Amino acid sequence: MSGSTFGNIFKITTWGESHGPGVGVVVDGCPAGLRLDEADVQAFLDRRKPGASRYATQRKESDSVEILSGLFEGRTTGTPISMLVRNTSQRSSDYSDIASYYRPGHADYTFDQKYGFRDYRGGGRSSGRETIGRVAAGAIASRLLAELGITVTAYTQAIGGIEIPDAERPLEKLDIEESRSNPTGMPDRATSLKAEAYLKLCMENLDSAGGIVACRISNMPAGIGEPVFDKLDADLARAVLSIGAVKAFEIGDGVKASSANGSANNDSFRMRDNKVTKATNHAGGILGGISDGSEIVLRAHFKPTPSIFQKQDTVNKNGEDITVQIKGRHDPVIVPRAVVVVESMTAITILDLLLQNMTSQVDRIKEFYSDN
Repeated sequence: MSGSTFGNIFKITTWGESHGPGVGVVVDGCPAGLRLDEADVQAFLDRRKPGASRYATQRKESDSVEILSGLFEGRTTGTPISMLVRNTSQRSSDYSDIASYYRPGHADYTFDQKYGFRDYRGGGRSSGRETIGRVAAGAIASRLLAELGITVTAYTQAIGGIEIPDAERPLEKLDIEESRSNPTGMPDRATSLKAEAYLKLCMENLDSAGGIVACRISNMPAGIGEPVFDKLDADLARAVLSIGAVKAFEIGDGVKASSANGSANNDSFRMRDNKVTKATNHAGGILGGISDGSEIVLRAHFKPTPSIFQKQDTVNKNGEDITVQIKGRHDPVIVPRAVVVVESMTAITILDLLLQNMTSQVDRIKEFYSDN
């Protein structure tokens, strides 16, 4: 299987299956000298682990990370960092029935068509547990970005049709601490309670919900990204759309820009403190595929969890129409646990592009080596 590696300089390779011995990631290209320990990575993993609320799968996993290589005396060595999270609560029997049929909304059919067979225990590589490796790598990327004063902050903007009020307000006016403590990931307590009531109704109806994760990148320098195929927004879209269940991606005003006029959509430039700034940020911090120095704003739209407990029509491997009712432990909504996944993939992408950008001008190369 190809396609399990992401990045160019800061490069990650995730591995493992949902019901195998474990899952993990190898991070290559991390510079030496970064202070890092397992607690730094664990803090990120705790934000996505199962069983944290009634709206997450009740699969009980500690998701405890083990760093196997790439560290010495609390600092990165510049060599590959290998991280492992062992699976401890597999219940493969819950999935034995689906070996013979294709679950609606899942990758069962497409895996069979591509490979001729599939690991039907919880979805194998298509399981949400694959994102553990992404989040572990994202923790490292976020620590490196913090050294540069760059922060990546994601949160739930909407669940179903319930959206936080004034969703485009400045980041400092959002209650991010609230989003880290409630079960929806929303930075607004009152809206979270409405979303929780909606999710309760979905569960009573044996149904699920989708939603939107928003992500903000603060203190991003101008000039990052390429102007043609490797545009910053294109790379971010590739990263975020690679997350399971993401069906749409937006930068800045996103789809609203298609119905706007140029006079309203353009962001006027202004000088402030001897720096070029913008009066508005409809572009979401990216112009011509390159960062413009303002806050980068992106949104990921997640479909409803496909594993629902209602009876559904499907076909089996013998080509017969059948009706099924799946069992197992499933999230009624993916969005709250996906917040840190979006944050991680965004951080990985930004860091990789920052490292690539170091060779974009001859003067910068000469400056780097001038003391040698």
